[in-house]
Parts: sequence; structure tokens; C-alpha cells
Amino acid sequence: MRVVIQRVSSASVTIEGHVKSEIGMGFLVLLGIEAIDTKEDADWLCKKIVSLRVFSDEAGLMNKDIKETGGNILVISQFTLHASYKKGNRPSFIRAGRPEQAVPLYEYFLEQLSLLMEQEVKSGTFGADMKVALVNDGPVTITMDTQNKE
Repeated sequence: MRVVIQRVSSASVTIEGHVKSEIGMGFLVLLGIEAIDTKEDADWLCKKIVSLRVFSDEAGLMNKDIKETGGNILVISQFTLHASYKKGNRPSFIRAGRPEQAVPLYEYFLEQLSLLMEQEVKSGTFGADMKVALVNDGPVTITMDTQNKE
């Protein structure tokens, strides 16, 4: 699994002209699921995301995690995070998880993240054509990959 985590002042996802989900301050998480990913990968990522200390404390230092700030999370599925661009100019997505494997893992990821957050995690719709809007705060953008945990 690969994620791009963006600290945001606000974010929303629109599908077919209708806002499906929106949040205020928190994280926009772009989630790419690879064919080899497992529930253990999802568990590891969820714990890392919730524990990520990138919000300012009283001294202006990045010492607080998302729960300490009362923030929210919006998760967007994005298979293009597993694009291979080594040959030619048209990316290959062969490493991205097929829907029959990726959808249940995506749903599991949302459930686990909601449990750790102790609140509903907002989301887009897997496989939909989505318009994502955000106000990046900082900017603070962090990438994580379960194939590179060290």
C-alpha cells in the first residue's frame, strides 16, 4: 500500500457534480493498493497515519497527532500511485490491485482507520471519476509505502 498524506485546512471530493464527502482541518489521504497488499499492511498504515505528529502544539512545533487536534480524515482511492513509468511515456498500472482484491482491502482500511480515529473517516468512491479539492496546510505532504517500512 502506498499513501500520500496531505495536511489540509479543508478538502472535499465531488462525484458527478455532487459533493460526496468533505472535511475541515485534518488529512487528505490518497491510497494506492498494490496486488501484494494485505490487511496487515492496512493495519500498519492506519496506525502510522493516526500517530503522525505533524500538527502544531502551543509552541508552534509539529508535536500533535490528528486526534489531539480534533481533525478529520478524507480517504481517496488512487490506483495511479502504483504507476510504473520506466518504459516509455505511458504509465503502466500492472502492479495496482484488481478491484476484486482492492475493494475489500480499501473498505477494511476505512473501517480500521475509523476505529483508531474513534469517528467516521470520510471517503470517495472506489473506481469513480472524482474531483478532489483541498487547501494544503503548510504545505505538509508525507508519503508512506508498506513495502518500505524502515
